[in-house]
Amino acid sequence: MDWSRSPSATRPNLSAVLDRLSIAIQRRVAIDPRALAAFRIAIGTLLILDLALRARNLGTFYTDAGVLPLRALFSDYSPVYSLHAISGAAWVQALLFAVAGAFALALLLGYRTRLATIVSWLLLLSLHARNPMVLNSGDTLLRMLLFWGMFLPLGREWSIDARRLETTRGGEDGTVDETREPVTDESGPSAGDSDDESGMSVPGIVSVPTMAILLQVQLMYLTNAVHKTRSDKWMGGDAVVHIFQADHLTILLGDVLADQHALLELFTYAWIAVILLSPLLLLLTGVWRAAFASVVIGMHLGMATTLQIGLFPLISVGALLLFYPPVVWETATALATRIGIAAPLRRGLDRLQRTAPRVPLPDAPAVPAATDLPATTRTAIETTASRSRVLFSTVIPWLLLVLVVLSNAEAVDYADVPEVGDEVLETVNADQSWRMFAPNPTSTTRWLVAPADLEDGSQVDAFGGGEVDWDRPPSADELYDTARERKYVSNMRYADNENHRSYFANYLCDRWNRSHETGLENVTIYGLTDNAGPYDDEPDIAKYKKIEYDCSGPFVQNG
Repeated sequence: MDWSRSPSATRPNLSAVLDRLSIAIQRRVAIDPRALAAFRIAIGTLLILDLALRARNLGTFYTDAGVLPLRALFSDYSPVYSLHAISGAAWVQALLFAVAGAFALALLLGYRTRLATIVSWLLLLSLHARNPMVLNSGDTLLRMLLFWGMFLPLGREWSIDARRLETTRGGEDGTVDETREPVTDESGPSAGDSDDESGMSVPGIVSVPTMAILLQVQLMYLTNAVHKTRSDKWMGGDAVVHIFQADHLTILLGDVLADQHALLELFTYAWIAVILLSPLLLLLTGVWRAAFASVVIGMHLGMATTLQIGLFPLISVGALLLFYPPVVWETATALATRIGIAAPLRRGLDRLQRTAPRVPLPDAPAVPAATDLPATTRTAIETTASRSRVLFSTVIPWLLLVLVVLSNAEAVDYADVPEVGDEVLETVNADQSWRMFAPNPTSTTRWLVAPADLEDGSQVDAFGGGEVDWDRPPSADELYDTARERKYVSNMRYADNENHRSYFANYLCDRWNRSHETGLENVTIYGLTDNAGPYDDEPDIAKYKKIEYDCSGPFVQNG
């Protein structure tokens, strides 16, 4: 028997293996255009919702009358690159919120989609830079999803842009309307359904950006899984039991489940299993991928009904829509047609396309007609345009994806990001760690008491507005009007943010004195914590003095 193989016989076999491997990878990083559309609609909606929720604390967190006036911002966070830092006036912030909302609506509707995505990302960066003290992991995820979305054809389906393209190609009367604006399909190197030589199809859009955004979601779960596996509480099964004892975090169903320790232990193991198995989001395809993505979505919806952690669960759900394969969208489309909502939706898009205002983009510099140019010049122009497209759709996403992977590896001590890489990540605000409730989950109820002396000699709680009460509140989450306020207070108390204690005390003094005839003379802020464990019968309340502040004195920055 001849055990040797000729090079000519080996090369075809190796080529076939590599082709199959390539197709297998492409199938796992492909995104259906309808998934991109659903993702776009979800992100646009979440941006509007985020702005609406933040607007409740617009004066508190984004103006000079709030907890972080511009002089404090520039002192503590310089340099600050934020359009929201051009003025501390409330009307300027309200105007910027309105502009951001308009672009978010354009993104939702798929109108000038690429432009809307870029501007929405820039305005979100600006908003986050204005007050870092109120940010959480949901803000990081939303920021990164928008960032990768800039490189994706989000307006290809279910959008005003897509309907305009259809009308441009052929109107309802069968004619071509040359006055309508075409929409460029910027999907990257490979778009649409493609077939390799072996007949295996790759459904959806395949490009470096599609791979990047799917990996971004995957990295969030894997990095968090590493943090959690280093935690005794998580691996011991009682982490969620401890988290649900933090009464300032639990809401709705969470208040009901707080005493169901056996069930919460089961939830602990279930979530650990889900994040450890999260690579299945990329490894699986078809119905199995859809099923697993649905399980993860179900877990996030459970978070939304039990914990006050802002929009993070809903943002995660929006990201997971990208993993749904064509079979899901074909089924959804068939169902929408059957129940009669598909046609009205199409008519609505047509109506929006006709009525949406035309906001022309800046015209490119006029160039001579291609036929009037020398052959060498035409070749140079075509080469430059081609290289620019490759740079935007492939090279830049590749480089940034590598840095994002390194940033996640650095967060769990597996690698170091080079100094130049750190500068790039800082510039686009793409550094990340994903420590959510890990390695040491929150396990104690925390609240504030701020006794303040009035000019008439009486005393009041400057934070709560009523009488000073040192007892544990029946429900600590009710002390905070919003999740942003709770996050700010938590950071002010426990993070390395001593300056913010004086900013907050100054804000309490000003807020009271603006709305009451009898002013405050001084205020003392105490952080209270119930250190009792989930299996203890009696509270164990500790009181920590954070700051004494003279309301009649000048603005003070401690630390």
